[in-house]
Order: sequence, then structure tokens, then C-alpha cells
Amino acid sequence: MRAAQVKAFGGPEVLVPVEVPDPVPAPGEVVIDVAYADTIFVETQVRSGWGRDFFPVTPPYVPGGGVTGVVGALGPDVPAEWLGRRVAAFVTGSYAERAVAPASALTVVPDALDLRRAAALVHDGVTGTGLIELTGIGPTDRVLVLGASGGMGTLLVQLAHARGARVVGVARGEAKLALVRELGADAMIDAARPGWAAAARTALGGNDRAEAADVVLDGVGGELGAAAFLLTAEGGRFSAHGAPSGGFAPIDPAEAARRGIKLFGIADVQFSATDLHRLTSTTFAEAAAGRLRPVIGEVFPLGRAGDAHAAIEGRRVVGKVVLEV
Repeated sequence: MRAAQVKAFGGPEVLVPVEVPDPVPAPGEVVIDVAYADTIFVETQVRSGWGRDFFPVTPPYVPGGGVTGVVGALGPDVPAEWLGRRVAAFVTGSYAERAVAPASALTVVPDALDLRRAAALVHDGVTGTGLIELTGIGPTDRVLVLGASGGMGTLLVQLAHARGARVVGVARGEAKLALVRELGADAMIDAARPGWAAAARTALGGNDRAEAADVVLDGVGGELGAAAFLLTAEGGRFSAHGAPSGGFAPIDPAEAARRGIKLFGIADVQFSATDLHRLTSTTFAEAAAGRLRPVIGEVFPLGRAGDAHAAIEGRRVVGKVVLEV
């Protein structure tokens, strides 16, 4: 079968088309004929050699985790009713024509949701919905979303808005800010402009330290995340769940404790199998009903996976990048 494989750590050019053996399902597993594979920024970082203590992969390897498609073959002990069903799953090596997954880990894609949009929700929809739950966002909260025009950021803006919160989205450039407004943000801040933090504090409702964000959802990290931490209200919540800047926001836990700020990190969104299934089903249902809109900026064919990574790293795409298989 066709796949996209990382031949060695390096730039997007190391991600090349290859032919690999078809997967064989073990007992309790199915083979998914992949329609679309999700992409997330961390996959580009791992490909470059970053985070090897956390992601112990060795080239050559097929990257990717989230897929949507149709069940094409069943392993032993799998009920026949799964054959031909439209499903989503987390797998190992999703940049391929076929992937295996335990039948117990499959989530049925509703008829009203196409497989392309479902793929855009496999990672970010689950994590975003989980973050909204973890941080307990409600109608009295002021929420600051960093990276608001990205795949997850666009969902977080919508999810927080749906809960009645005041949402301030931080992005770069007029096109991205316009999208954030369209998705329901109450105010938009251009992070490329000097003084963005002061403008964000004003947009959140005040000019002093007490008038700040009840919840900060930081999907960027680095200096931007560190500046956003200073915008977190006393007793607020701060989630550092992304590091496309090259590292998570350098937050002092002692300072957070002194100010009564509850910290959430990447470990807090490593959900159990039960929660993964629940969050995926919930996210798909919201999208199928038209209440949640995944923003897909560009779709690349599997053979151009390297170009997809280049687009993600160049930050020229608004929303998600998806691979079409």
C-alpha cells in the first residue's frame, strides 16, 4: 500500500511516498481503508527531531495518528456488523492507505458528517472539548485563546462562545483575525503588533491586574504563552497545551500557586479510552448538528505529505491541514 514515510529526521523533504506492506488485523482489530488523515503541528516537530524524550520514534517511520475511513477488513473475533462502517480512530501511522485499530477504539461517524470534516476533529475536537470541560468554562468567564486561528484554536473559540463566555482570540494578521471574529470571538488581538498584551487586557474587561482572563487557553507556548500567563486573573485557570513556538510557556509553579492559578498541561489531555470515545462522539454530534465548524484551510494528497508539513510549519494556512488518501 502507499504511505508517506519519514526517512530521517529533518525538514519536510524527508517525508516521502513509499510502498509498505498492507497491515494485517490481529484478533479484535479491524483494517480501516483510510479516507483522510489528520495532521497536527507536533508531527512536524517530531519529524524534525524535536522532543525525542517524549516521542521515541526512530526513522524510517510512518507518522500520524488520527484517521477517518471505512472498515475494509475484520480480524478474528470482530463482529461482522463493523464491515463497511464509516469510522474514526486513533492509530499508529495514519499517513497511509490502510491502518489497523482495535474495534473497541472505533467511533462511528454520523451520516450528517462527512469524513473530511470528521478527520479535522479527531485530534483537535477531542482535545478542545476535553479542555473546555477540564477548565470548567462557563457564562461568567473571560477566556483568552492563543493561536485562535489554528485547527484547535478555531474550535476553542466556538466551544467557549457556546458556553456563554466572553472570548478574546489572539492571532496574527487580518485574515486570521476576521475568521476568529466570524467564529464568535467578542474581541480579536493581533499578536504581531506591539503592545498586544495591553490590548488583550483591555479587551478582557479592564486595565488593572485584577481585570484579566479567568481562563487562558495557550496553544502557542514560548514568550507569547509567558506573556499570557501574566494576563491570568488571580484564582484563574491556565492551560499550556501547545508548543508550536518550540517550547511550552515557561510558567513558575510557585508563582501560579501564590496567585491561586490552576495549571493544566499536556498530561491533562491524555484521556482514557472511555473518555476518548465519549469526547469524539460528542464532538462529532455537535459538528453533525451544525453547532461546531471545523475549519479546513487546505487539503493535500497523501503523496504530498511533505508539502503539507511545509504549509503547517510556514503557518500560511488558516485552520487545519488534512491529508486526502
